[in-house]
Amino acid sequence: MTSYILRRIISTVAVMAMVGIFVFLLLRLAPGDPAAIIAGKSATAEMIAGIREKLGLNDPMPVQFIRWVRDMLGGDFGTSIFAGRPVLELISQRLEPTLSLSILTMILSVSVGVSFGILAAWRTGGLVDRLLAAFSAFGYSVPVFVIGYFFIYFFAIRAHWLPVQGYVPIERGLGPWFVHLVLPTVALGLGFIAFIARVTRASMLEVLSEDYMRTAAAKGASSYAMLFHHALKNAGVPILTVIGISFAYLIGGVVLTETVFNLSGIGRLVVDAINNRDYPIIQSVLILTSGLYVVINLTVDLAYTLIDPRIRY
Repeated sequence: MTSYILRRIISTVAVMAMVGIFVFLLLRLAPGDPAAIIAGKSATAEMIAGIREKLGLNDPMPVQFIRWVRDMLGGDFGTSIFAGRPVLELISQRLEPTLSLSILTMILSVSVGVSFGILAAWRTGGLVDRLLAAFSAFGYSVPVFVIGYFFIYFFAIRAHWLPVQGYVPIERGLGPWFVHLVLPTVALGLGFIAFIARVTRASMLEVLSEDYMRTAAAKGASSYAMLFHHALKNAGVPILTVIGISFAYLIGGVVLTETVFNLSGIGRLVVDAINNRDYPIIQSVLILTSGLYVVINLTVDLAYTLIDPRIRY
């Protein structure tokens, strides 16, 4: 196990290095000049050149890359070109809405998706199974921003049950915090519920068809014992895998959801940074997000041994 973890950590460093090179080159080679955006439409060529020199954009790319990596390894993720404040400070200020939305979405998706998938597999061909098929088609085919605007119109504007947009920090009360996150969480979570439920159903159906499940039924095992003590435990690895993969898709969905529901999270910060060509913010968010995704996948791989003792590293 220890050697496996060390190998994964080494591979993680290699992956993060490749991600860093890709992100740096992508932003530098993309059209647009942050110095020109900062200077404004009436700026002269001399003004733009002065800003580029001040930002270090005239240095050769290898020099810029080494300076960026050196500062990042020292804990300095740079200063926002437009806000003029440290990037980590800006990210930390926007972290709470994004974390709140992400955590609530995953809790909703995993709890409802796994339960839905188990019921559909247990009653395959029945009403629940057919509802899951229809729900999955809806969850896969309708974009999150369409669902978001649909929810806003019916549940906020017409029915006045929930707030239209915005975010209330958790220190102002658990109730207002939760109420403002209901619509964004459900809108973002529908696709993940459909995804996890379909994988859970397929995995459970495969396990339920095994001989040892028929043996357990012949011995008089209860439905609860068959589903949760035998079937779910053996179907857990693919379910856990798809939950880990969902985190990657969750990041993209959070950006759209925060825009639709006007949540001042990291997604909105990235969108504003892209519009302003604010390199330090874009680079830092992408690197931190990639690192988080790699850590989550490593955690999922290690968790396999807890579900299935036959797996050894």
